[in-house]
Amino acid sequence: MTLASFPRGFRALVIGASGAIGSAFVQALTDDAGCGRVDALHRHSAPPIDFDREASVAQAAEAMTAHGPYHLIVVASGVLHTPAFAPEKRLADLDYGRLEQTFCVNAFGPALAIARFAPLLDRHRSVLAVLSAKVGSIEDNRLGGWYAYRASKAALNMMLKTAAIEVRRSNPGAALVALHPGTVTSALSRPFRGAERGRPPADAVRDLLLVIDRITAQDTGSFVAYDGQRLPW
Repeated sequence: MTLASFPRGFRALVIGASGAIGSAFVQALTDDAGCGRVDALHRHSAPPIDFDREASVAQAAEAMTAHGPYHLIVVASGVLHTPAFAPEKRLADLDYGRLEQTFCVNAFGPALAIARFAPLLDRHRSVLAVLSAKVGSIEDNRLGGWYAYRASKAALNMMLKTAAIEVRRSNPGAALVALHPGTVTSALSRPFRGAERGRPPADAVRDLLLVIDRITAQDTGSFVAYDGQRLPW
């Protein structure tokens, strides 16, 4: 597919490019004949970006300034579980370590990425998209559970919404959006029947790029699903 709404030779940057969805974004953008440059950042890239090391976010942004301005920036990081913990099923399962690690990857790191990389957005037509999740919708929460994951994605949504208001004042051509990719076959979803219920990362990214291609500056501050549906905060 080709992102027709972006100028020929547009520049793209994917943060969290080593994950299933992030790497699929890199591949899809590389395959797009209209994309002139794709940069991929992760813990082991050059420069590296590691949300456990706050300074690395600013250092990576400074290093990438020479390759901008960017027409598309995607922040594709996310964690639901690790070998050390699973998502909480009940309130009694909450603990500081799980909350800190989940918020670091899902909210704190992406918020810093928005702050440091938003100045690199093109001033005529650009989109900065963060991968959120429908379970981060407070209004849509009907089942409970998954406290840290839900809360961290809700925090990310608020960061994105608030940043969109500020960025619009200085760069009215930019749109900042939170995207819900749906269930994707990946390490994140595997313990929750992701292989049965999900779809391949390449298919999810194709859907998300179709959504991104339709995003305009007037849509900044939106929460949108892979099928184009506007989601409640």
